[in-house]
Amino acid sequence: MIKKVGIIGGGTMGSGIAQVAAKAGCSVKLYDTKTEALEKAKADLEKIMDRLVEKEKIDSQEKLRIQNNIKYVNSLKELKDSDLTIEAIVENLEVKKNVFSTLEKFVSDDCLIASNTSSLSIASIASSLKKPERCIGIHFFNPAPLMKLVEVIPSIQTSEETLKISVKTIKDWGKTVAVAKDTPGFIVNRVARPFYGEALRIYEEGMASFSEIDLAMKDIGGFRMGPFELMDFIGNDVNYTVTETVFEAFYFDPRYKPSFTQKRFAEAGYLGRKSGKGYYDYSENGQMSARVESRTNSKEKISAEIIFERILVMLINEAADALFWNIASAEDIDNAMTKGVNYPYGLLSWADKKGIDWCVRKMDELYNEYHEDRYRCSPLLRKMNSENKTFF
Repeated sequence: MIKKVGIIGGGTMGSGIAQVAAKAGCSVKLYDTKTEALEKAKADLEKIMDRLVEKEKIDSQEKLRIQNNIKYVNSLKELKDSDLTIEAIVENLEVKKNVFSTLEKFVSDDCLIASNTSSLSIASIASSLKKPERCIGIHFFNPAPLMKLVEVIPSIQTSEETLKISVKTIKDWGKTVAVAKDTPGFIVNRVARPFYGEALRIYEEGMASFSEIDLAMKDIGGFRMGPFELMDFIGNDVNYTVTETVFEAFYFDPRYKPSFTQKRFAEAGYLGRKSGKGYYDYSENGQMSARVESRTNSKEKISAEIIFERILVMLINEAADALFWNIASAEDIDNAMTKGVNYPYGLLSWADKKGIDWCVRKMDELYNEYHEDRYRCSPLLRKMNSENKTFF
């Protein structure tokens, strides 16, 4: 049973995971090399706890219990008595491997060592350890205390016992677990690529503006945020890097091809909310206003429904392909998208609702128009259509 947890990285994600573990009753040590990062994490937790008390989500006694369960440390050796350590630092493979190989010198042979990476190879990270069978991916979503989903990713080295304990622990912490194969982007960051990529493609073709595309996805699709709003929220630099990483990791499959528009926005420092300017402009108090966009061609604009259906079918196609390649179960794929990124419906359930024949027809229409491999229909969708099957 996991009772003592070490968290590596005192940033937003690391401190969020620490809060989740502490709330579940674990004794947590939050490690960072920078004292100011630990001080900020402690101060931020105080503010979060105070807000929860004000909203009567917790009482003052519960607030103190959670806070007292977290100790802030600046030496990796302090994590030596951990049953589980979770790394939440910069998305750099070599940095992670160096931290893991150093950590292994201090912790016991029974300690599980996990990475919160969103897209890097767990197998590669595990190779830095003398006991790689204890390594696993445990990927939380931001903000960790609020988002229900956690992707658990065993690598080819991960033992069954490590997987079993990890899944049980995360469920005990009150989260929904989706077990994913160790492939680029896992479930969410792979399946969600068309939400951004196809929106950017529609914009680059001059068919609609940023705000028109966002409105289509919110008004017709029921998404909480449109793709351009969400990219501004995430940060164009961060989102572009993930896209580029997935594209390269999939041997330059055109379905994941990055956009020059996003690249230029990132290069210009138009990163979104954090820079005050992105696909939208942001005032000092965070108010969003649409940018003035000049259209560079005379291509006829398309309707909101066409925008929504084009992006939706690309998302469904990606979800179906993830199932085709055994990345995860149909249930876990749908849970990942609804609980990990707040989609209004699971994509495979949405496919059943729209009709598998509709999905195949829409994908074929796109392929026939562009003749690009980007628009190839998943073999699973085509097979299910011919056999008149549904996902659920």
